[in-house]
Amino acid sequence: MLDTLLNPYYMQVASFILINIMLGLSVYITLSSGQLSLGSVGFMAIGAYTTALLTTNFNTPIIVGVLAGTIISGILGLLIGIPALRLKGVFLAIATLGFGEIVRVFLVNLESVTNGAIGISGIPQIGNQILAFFENFGFSPEAIGLQKNQFVFLSIFLLLLVIVIIMTAFFIRQKNSRVGRAFSAINMDEDAASSMGVNVTYYKVLSFTQGAIISGFAGALYAHVMSYISPGDFSYHRVVEVLTYTVFGGSEVVIGAVFGAISLTLLPELLRVISEYRYMIYGLLMVAMMYYRPQGIIDQHMIRWFKHKFRRQKGA
Repeated sequence: MLDTLLNPYYMQVASFILINIMLGLSVYITLSSGQLSLGSVGFMAIGAYTTALLTTNFNTPIIVGVLAGTIISGILGLLIGIPALRLKGVFLAIATLGFGEIVRVFLVNLESVTNGAIGISGIPQIGNQILAFFENFGFSPEAIGLQKNQFVFLSIFLLLLVIVIIMTAFFIRQKNSRVGRAFSAINMDEDAASSMGVNVTYYKVLSFTQGAIISGFAGALYAHVMSYISPGDFSYHRVVEVLTYTVFGGSEVVIGAVFGAISLTLLPELLRVISEYRYMIYGLLMVAMMYYRPQGIIDQHMIRWFKHKFRRQKGA
């Protein structure tokens, strides 16, 4: 049973799910303040290429490369978020989508640095680094009944799982804080929020920057999970996938992005026979969701219902 669960294929899919949850959360946080940003994959590419170049060309430690990719993505998110305040709705979506395409084209054409369309290979694998760290203290995976490759994939999964749990808990807490209430007020009516004393400019830039930071962080981790990246990993199709995670799962609540990323990452794996029709399926799902349930599968009313039911059962 354990060998089946630790199958490299299953563990890699599980790791992809966790990275996609981070990307779904990056879209959720911008939508929570009423901003439809499609630039998350562009920031993801920046984070991935920053750490890939630092760790492969300058032997920078993985943690430093990941932090650098995250910080640079956050800084660019701040710089883009300020002028983006002038744009709303579909205009913001088009502008941020254009930003992502500019990043991808830049990566393709800057061959002397990024290797162009070929991409970057030989990126230090984070699981191997974790294994090497423990082996320095005399630890051997065989001592706990695991093969080395099983330990590598398991360590990647556990690391990403801890990060996702912390990230999800943070945004759930933030949603119920002053910042979260400000985001909700701006989302419902920007002018009314401003008249009530909410600093609209500050909170919209904060939301946009948070989304960029998470995307860059997810991209940096993705590079060290895959050990290879190319501009094709950050194409328009990836943008559609990431947006669908949040819209399908439910853009009103944090858990919606988590649910959407899990279900839509597993769906192509469960339906591999028709995997080439993945984007057609995503399109049909989006149309169906917009018609029957525009708020997504999970919404605030469903969360309240589950909480009420849980409290009743606990009281009984």
